[in-house]
Amino acid sequence: MAIADDVFAPGLPTHSASLDVNCPAEDAFALLCAVEKWPVWLSFLRSARRAGAQGPLDLGTEVVIRSWLPGDEEQIYEVDGLIANYRLSLVGAYSVRRRIDFRIERRTACSKIHVRLAYPAYHGRLGLLLDRWQRGRRLASALDDSLIHFKGLVEYERDAPVLADF
Repeated sequence: MAIADDVFAPGLPTHSASLDVNCPAEDAFALLCAVEKWPVWLSFLRSARRAGAQGPLDLGTEVVIRSWLPGDEEQIYEVDGLIANYRLSLVGAYSVRRRIDFRIERRTACSKIHVRLAYPAYHGRLGLLLDRWQRGRRLASALDDSLIHFKGLVEYERDAPVLADF
């Protein structure tokens, strides 16, 4: 099952980024499923937590996010797509136009992570243009930086000889 491009409607501000990570897809996906760690590597988030549910992340799990994206202070997302070690997709609980999709491609010795965000810009074409000017570039840059942080977290090896004192 691939990320469908028709889910991301035209006219929505959409930002995406990709990066190769030197780790198995299982390790990268485990970090994706640790919702409470998202603000550590997703720099545009202030906080992220699961709403009530304990145990593994599953379809229908609600995630409460605070970010500087346009909209309410606290946004509730629901997991609407989950394929183990491959895809995690969230949709806004009150606005299906808000989406966050994570996808991990398994490669031979490494993996590639893809992130795609979509959110509504209100007030028509003028609002879309204004959003692109005010937040668009900043969000695109933050998304690129976030994937670099993700790469550092998932590739970090505490016992690596490079980190040992001489």
